[in-house]
Amino acid sequence: MEEDIMTLGGSIELTGFKDLDRGALVVLKKMVGNHVRKMTEVNSGFEKLTMTKKNVHGSDKKVEIQAKLILNGKPINREETDFNLFFTVDRVLTSLQEELKK
Repeated sequence: MEEDIMTLGGSIELTGFKDLDRGALVVLKKMVGNHVRKMTEVNSGFEKLTMTKKNVHGSDKKVEIQAKLILNGKPINREETDFNLFFTVDRVLTSLQEELKK
């Protein structure tokens, strides 16, 4: 599984996304990058974001996204499951952004 880890900009790790086609991967990277940029604008304690995609058993289209944000040395975890990958990623990252505003 180690070879499945993609690193973006040193502070972002994506795992389980190797099955995406090139176009979807470009969209995903831009989406994640934009959310992380907003997070760093809101809170300077941003250290790292790790996201993992898992296919839900019994469904070939349903995906689970697990995200862990390290903020000032403390982990914040979020998880979402849905049929649309981009919608699920957006919900997870938006949830993390909302946590930063608290």
